[in-house]
Parts: sequence; C-alpha cells; structure tokens
Amino acid sequence: MIATILLDAAASTGFGTQQIIMFGAIAIVFYFFMIRPQVKKQKDQKKYVNELKKGDRVVTTAGIHGRIIEVAEATFLVEVDNGKIRFDKSAISLEASKALNTPPAVTK
Repeated sequence: MIATILLDAAASTGFGTQQIIMFGAIAIVFYFFMIRPQVKKQKDQKKYVNELKKGDRVVTTAGIHGRIIEVAEATFLVEVDNGKIRFDKSAISLEASKALNTPPAVTK
C-alpha cells in the first residue's frame, strides 16, 4: 500500500524518483546512527550481565554500589554497607560498572 502511494506520488510529479531515493537515504542514515548503535549497546549489556559472578563489584542503575554475593537465574544478591539487597539482573549498569574497574587518575 505504501509502495502504491509512493508510486502514485512519483507519477504525479516530475521529481518522484528523487523523493523515493531521498526517503531511502534517510532510512539508511537513521538505521546506522540510531538503531544499530542501540542494538549493539543492548547486546553488550546482556553479555556483561551474563558474565558477572560472585565477588564482582557493581553499580546499579539507581547508583547503589555493592559486591555480588549470590547469583540466581534472574537476580543478584548484592552486599552493600548496611546489609544485602536483591536486584533484578536488568538493574545492573554497564557504564557505571566499567567506571569501577578503571584505575584512579594520578595527579601531579
């Protein structure tokens, strides 16, 4: 149906082919700048969470810092300063967790 509409529009104006090419170019740019990076980020996040194990230090999406003391199928038990909290695996932040593993900056 959309193809029919586009072809009708192309037939009624002299610039139809150029418009179709422009829409295609916009779709390609949108894919490479918006969709593809988001899919890659989700894939990296899932891989990171699946590789976490007991003893790893993590930061949740809420900003809570702790150490994993138990890994279940869909949750982690995280030890914090004043106790233990169970978090869903999706609550672990990839970016903040990477920040924990970087050495502190040396100032001179």
